[in-house]
Amino acid sequence: MLGMYDMPALQAANDRFWGLIRAQLESGPEHLTRDKDMWKVWRDPNLVLAQTCGMPFRTQLHGDVQLVGTPDYGLPGCPPGYYCSVFVARHDDARDLAGLSTGVFAYNEGLSQSGWAAPITHMSHANLSPAELLETGGHALSAQAVEDGKADFAALDILTWLMLQQHTNLGTKLRELARTSPTPTLPYITSMGRNPRVIAGAVRAAIDQLCDDDQRLLHIRGLIDIPAAHYLAVPTPPSPKDGRSTTAQIVD
Repeated sequence: MLGMYDMPALQAANDRFWGLIRAQLESGPEHLTRDKDMWKVWRDPNLVLAQTCGMPFRTQLHGDVQLVGTPDYGLPGCPPGYYCSVFVARHDDARDLAGLSTGVFAYNEGLSQSGWAAPITHMSHANLSPAELLETGGHALSAQAVEDGKADFAALDILTWLMLQQHTNLGTKLRELARTSPTPTLPYITSMGRNPRVIAGAVRAAIDQLCDDDQRLLHIRGLIDIPAAHYLAVPTPPSPKDGRSTTAQIVD
């Protein structure tokens, strides 16, 4: 499963990417999984390869899966293999982060590093906290909620923000407010019964074999090794379900 960055405009490129990985491994499912719960895929004892988020890895998956490697997306202002979150608001809303914090903050889910943990940690360092929360179920849905006026601001991972700007009109509707400190980006994982070095070798070879157009679409530059300890050291803020005022969840 490569569903973390798999919007419709990228699905064919991800299919080709997986096809190259599978050819290197000479085994594995013929097609990417897109119709199953991510947690079931991540915990499947037969998992070959999936991409997860740093927060689920450090809070629940660590010890039950193996790290394969961390993709390097060449993100601006971030070290190789790292990413950050971007706070966004409507172009016609001139408030700064402090002003927006008195309103509704849209987040994708409470176990998201870029949608919840990073922005809440960033705000806490400035003695800020969102007055009201809206759980949307996805980064694009958070951005849409801001555009629609259902939320005042949101935090998106920077790669999703770049992709939304490239493939949707949301980039023209929203403005960037601030960025969080970089943390290790979304890692590739495999089950405990697989050889992660073999899979990492296949991923690296597949990245090298991607055509230029697919490399540009996926933004992928390479695969690097970031120790699990670096993921585990990232701060984990309180859950959004800790009693804060929360509006109804948006269902995709």
